[in-house]
Amino acid sequence: HEGVCSVSRTSRFVRMFENTVVVDCRGHLLGRLCSIIAKELMSGQRVVLVRCEEMNISGSFIRNKLLFMSILKKKNNTNPARGPYHFRSPSRMVWRTIRAMMQHKTARCQAALERLKVFDGVPPPFDKKKRMVIPEALRVTRLRPGRRFTNLGRMASEVGWKHWDTIKELEGKRKVKGEAFWAKKKDLIKMRRKATKQVAGDAKVKKVQAILDKYENPKVTV
Repeated sequence: HEGVCSVSRTSRFVRMFENTVVVDCRGHLLGRLCSIIAKELMSGQRVVLVRCEEMNISGSFIRNKLLFMSILKKKNNTNPARGPYHFRSPSRMVWRTIRAMMQHKTARCQAALERLKVFDGVPPPFDKKKRMVIPEALRVTRLRPGRRFTNLGRMASEVGWKHWDTIKELEGKRKVKGEAFWAKKKDLIKMRRKATKQVAGDAKVKKVQAILDKYENPKVTV
């Protein structure tokens, strides 16, 4: 169920413009993906991000964890309830990263953020929809082999996120259902190909097909 979104090299603009685009975040670099998604949201595209816990950050795990722990110390001393608020779930970390790439206090950017949905795992109904990847943001294409990287879900689970095990369990169940669906679909494809070959030599089918081709592809006479 995964597709590819094409990206322009000059403007880094993903040619989406569909009703809603579902992006599978697995294996994408956090900053690169968020910058592209922010541009799309500002252009009017609706975007759904799933499997945010499988996103990657360049740099070693301990480096990114220490950096995040240092950020957690930043608060309002007189009243911490005033913020800043530090989200622990990967999906909210992604949401905040995208928000930081916009002038989010303007009306235009607030409207753009309303077009964004972020999820940990792949909840219904997005488990049955086609999911896209963005090649320009993939770790395998943008990070040199051998360089260290951090799994966002693992880092989040060590700084206060408590649902990583639950997400793993739900994802395991979803993958089992997906494999069963794909096996059934492959059988249907084989049956269809077999039926097509069987009727290919039938004279009645050829006659009807000739009529259909005549109306579907009419010859233009000048």
